[in-house]
Amino acid sequence: MSLFNGRRLPDEVFKLDVERMRRGWYSDKYFENVGRMLAALAREGYRLRGEYSLLRERGIDPAGLDVGNMVVEMQWFTRRKPFALVAGVDKALSMLRQCTGYFDEAGHFIHTYEHLEVEAVQDGVIVPYQGDPMDVRPVLKVRGRYRDFALLETPTLGALSRGSRIATNVYHTLVAARGKPVLFFPARFDAHEVQAMDGYAYEIAVERFNYDYGKRLTPYVSTDAQGDWWGGAGGGTVPHAVIACFTGDLPEAMLAFAATIPPHIPRIALVDFRNDSVSDSLATARAMFGRHMELLEAGLGEEARRYILFGVRLDTSESVRDVSVPPLGDRTLDCGVNPRLVWIVREALNRAWESWDIPERWRESARDYCRNIRIVVSGGFGPEKIRRFEELGVPADIYGVGSSLLSNCSTCGTNTDFTADVVRVQVRGEWVDMAKVGRRACENPDLERVS
Repeated sequence: MSLFNGRRLPDEVFKLDVERMRRGWYSDKYFENVGRMLAALAREGYRLRGEYSLLRERGIDPAGLDVGNMVVEMQWFTRRKPFALVAGVDKALSMLRQCTGYFDEAGHFIHTYEHLEVEAVQDGVIVPYQGDPMDVRPVLKVRGRYRDFALLETPTLGALSRGSRIATNVYHTLVAARGKPVLFFPARFDAHEVQAMDGYAYEIAVERFNYDYGKRLTPYVSTDAQGDWWGGAGGGTVPHAVIACFTGDLPEAMLAFAATIPPHIPRIALVDFRNDSVSDSLATARAMFGRHMELLEAGLGEEARRYILFGVRLDTSESVRDVSVPPLGDRTLDCGVNPRLVWIVREALNRAWESWDIPERWRESARDYCRNIRIVVSGGFGPEKIRRFEELGVPADIYGVGSSLLSNCSTCGTNTDFTADVVRVQVRGEWVDMAKVGRRACENPDLERVS
């Protein structure tokens, strides 16, 4: 599955559309065209004449080379600076395993993967790049007859680009959060078909962060699809819509949620519906603790667990100032989930129990209950905003992050596009450099032979 367990994901995990992939459905058309051309040249026994061949400059006679069956070395690499956290290798390998080959004249697909020499890194490897395309770290190398795998350049690059972009973006976000959990919330910002890969890339980033920083963070995804490849399951609590169903009564909505949903699912109240995060946080905490206390007094400890309020989530729109925040006249300081709002809510929760009319014997428990309520922040968070919160010491416990994790922007440094180049060709049993100007064959000590 990754660097962290030494296993690779099996083909069935990816649910590839193998038949259409073999026929070029997912490939840029010129790869299909060149595959057909080379196959036709092979059938007619075409041989290279090579009047302008680069081989002549190297003292090699190109005449008679079987171009239609040319064997090449191709390398796949990224140019994200200063590094990319790689994910998507196992999917690219699955494409090669299942789709390398050709259709014979009768229309039968002939597998030729066993004739390839394949080297690949493990998902979870970090590859550096300092800006020189002549000095790259390939994450995948293939040697074999080019026309057998030419069609797969497009989808394999797509798998590596998408997976590594998400993984690298998540990794930078985790570093910014200094070891606090980051909830993976981008499902609503892209097509549902990419959720499984995105969730896997997120999990790889969490594993890599734990590996590098000695942490034990748990991955949290919001859909079951995001956990499909690695065995995770989606989690979550209540959306704004259900609060609307309860006509804005958040405490009652949370009591109903607690009564009907299994206790292992964290109870996190979404407290910005009425734009009064303090009031709704306090009212919900009081209602939940009240029921919790009643059940404990009745000797129903297991049932009482249902009413432990795990956290409150602040999700105020970036165009709105919560009524709890005194205005300073600066939109960046007043609106959205800002540091002042988090501090105000934290202070209010810490002191909430002091005003509760409860028996004296319960006051210490009430105090601990309130202080243990975590604050989850979401809405417009990315590495830069999270880093600012952490530098200020804002008492946010968990970050919910969405669209920034999908960012693929050349000007903001998140572009993680991959490239594949033929860098060598086989000439009469010998490997000869044959990369375009500005490229060359490169090595990566993390490459492993793939059987």
